[in-house]
Amino acid sequence: MKLTTISNATFRLSSIILVATVWGSTILFGLYILAFYAAALVNGNTAQWNGILPGLYDTETETATIGIGIHFAAGGIILILGCIQLLEKVRIKYPAFHRITGRIYVLASIFTALGGLTFIAVKGTIGGTVMDIGFGLYGVLTFAAAIQTIRFARAKNFEEHRAWGIRLFALAIGSWLYRMDYGFWLMLMEGAGHAQDFTGTFDKVMSFFFYIPNLIVAEIFIGKKSFLSKPIIKLFGAFFIFMATFVLVIGTYYFTKHLWGPAITNWIF
Repeated sequence: MKLTTISNATFRLSSIILVATVWGSTILFGLYILAFYAAALVNGNTAQWNGILPGLYDTETETATIGIGIHFAAGGIILILGCIQLLEKVRIKYPAFHRITGRIYVLASIFTALGGLTFIAVKGTIGGTVMDIGFGLYGVLTFAAAIQTIRFARAKNFEEHRAWGIRLFALAIGSWLYRMDYGFWLMLMEGAGHAQDFTGTFDKVMSFFFYIPNLIVAEIFIGKKSFLSKPIIKLFGAFFIFMATFVLVIGTYYFTKHLWGPAITNWIF
């Protein structure tokens, strides 16, 4: 078997496994968001939010609480539906289902963005100005991507619709990556650069890092730019993808066992 054939097959396999891992992990995180944050809003127990993220619930800023509650509830929905929307077989075989869930997905994305922006405008983030700017930009980009996704779908410009759908998904998984990045950083680096009020150096970097790299990868994917033309480079790329997948599997297992799983189980049962 030629090296080119081996490299292509290995790279494709590593990519499929990575995508499946990301989708599985984001679905679990989406269920956790609905179980912990959204369910608390419905049950009137929003004070429990502060146990995970201090300052989210404040009796003196009811509008901010409602805004962040909507943000979490809608955010859980887009994490779950986003994975389904990108499945090509679903789009082709079940177009009606794709359109219906797509409308829900886009509407939830808009509510996620507006809910988060409302919270920032009324109360501001715990991390201050830098986090306000980073998270505010994230909300604006999510809102814009959602509008563009539905606009091009209605115009039947499916190439642009697909491109904006990919950008929207890249933004949607930002909240998941934010938690994963913090989990690994606190575990491996013992919280270096992290402050309790989220004003440390690492905290400031993370205010932008959880979504900007995603958009860069999305643009490379949309543009079909190939930096892996040589077989040996593809093999190295596949190796790093396998390593990244392994790390994500470990992180997903850790979060599911100690945080996501118990919350989901208590919510369902």
